[in-house]
Amino acid sequence: MAETKLAVVVGGGISGLACAFRLHVLGVPVMVLEADERAGGLLGTSAKDGFLFESGPQSFQGTDSLLDLVRELGIESELLQANPQAPRFVLRHGKPQKIPMSPPAMLSSSLLSLGSRLKIASEPLRRTKPPSEEESVARFVRRKFGHEILEYLVAPFVSGVYAGDPEKLSLKAAFPTLDEWEREYGSVLRGAMKSRSKKSSGPPPLCSFEGGIDTLTNAMAGKLGGKVRTGARVKAIRKAPDENGGAPYEIFFDKEGQEVKANAHGVILACPAYLASHMVESLSSPLAHTLSGIPYAPVAVAAAGYYKQQISQTIEGFGMLIPRSEKYHVLGSVWNSSLFPGRAPEGNVAITSFVGGATDQHIVERTEEEIASIVHEENSRILGITGKPVTTAVWKHPKALPQYNLGHGHTVETLKNAERELPGLYFSGNYLEGPSIGKCTDNSFQTAEAVRDYFRSLTQAI
Repeated sequence: MAETKLAVVVGGGISGLACAFRLHVLGVPVMVLEADERAGGLLGTSAKDGFLFESGPQSFQGTDSLLDLVRELGIESELLQANPQAPRFVLRHGKPQKIPMSPPAMLSSSLLSLGSRLKIASEPLRRTKPPSEEESVARFVRRKFGHEILEYLVAPFVSGVYAGDPEKLSLKAAFPTLDEWEREYGSVLRGAMKSRSKKSSGPPPLCSFEGGIDTLTNAMAGKLGGKVRTGARVKAIRKAPDENGGAPYEIFFDKEGQEVKANAHGVILACPAYLASHMVESLSSPLAHTLSGIPYAPVAVAAAGYYKQQISQTIEGFGMLIPRSEKYHVLGSVWNSSLFPGRAPEGNVAITSFVGGATDQHIVERTEEEIASIVHEENSRILGITGKPVTTAVWKHPKALPQYNLGHGHTVETLKNAERELPGLYFSGNYLEGPSIGKCTDNSFQTAEAVRDYFRSLTQAI
């Protein structure tokens, strides 16, 4: 009888659960080891005083693959989609201004000076070539469009997506499509127009669920059932002493104060890179060094509820981004109750703000009460809020998001080489192809299919 081949997924966040769920669907025996007492990672929903807050991502883009997953999980009836026309705002000179969402809108927007608008208008008429060396996002935008567009449009967006520093962020690693468009067409706007003409539909909708974003991870964990072992902290992954027909890897983890060993033919590291680095030390010191070198930015998530009459400004739309030059700690805010129903009681509003990031790393060292106070004071100044919030909640994530800084592409290539050199070992996470839920899920599905194919090859070789 052929030996049952087990795949062990280390990490029960969105990447680990998506990989494990796909392996389960593909018929591959799988076990998930999650150090925390709950699966889901940074995706978490909290109900407090009648408000529904998210401790991490506030929404996700409903890509085709994610919507297929939602249907497969049987939670489509709970799906919510935000109004695609919901405006986004950026703070300039202390006042929220609507962000133009298309090149024509940018040309008529008072947000930008005439000089910046002319640079946008003329960009498709100019053909440029990228430099031979790797380029940061900031350098690229200055070269193509000027400092104003970097300061008030691109840098705030970078803070919102990566919590990153555009001076360090690699264009090719973080926004590869922009790099490709310039290389192929000599113009990013011309490339965008060519790309849009090939698509039959618009951008993916912005989504969540009636009960919050962790409906997605809870559904996957529910389908996996006992295959998910929480409170299981992996300490080390080692090569088995005898690989003759047996499982090549040993995973050592702590569970309820006891050290447990699991044998596996495949190991998928779906935990943060800085944790994975310690686990693989005995497999490869250079690999451990590569993983430990991926920097992470800290982020604190501060949610607050208010009575509508406390806020003098109308907060209808997605939310607001805040450039660093405005001298605020808050990177941006999402106006949750404007996007999705059920986020606040009748007559109330829910706002979630983000502080920290690569350019303000020490603020997460403050207490939750201090962070809540800073965020409330800054939002009050911008939105004209009077009085104290009805309720608040703060979550601190000291290492929230990996940074796709200059050289990150070489790091990813090193990890791919490690997968080839250590058959049965795989990486899946937000430090590979992008931090979004959609990117993480797609990468996890691809990893699961690679594991399935590898297991088939082992069976055929017997």
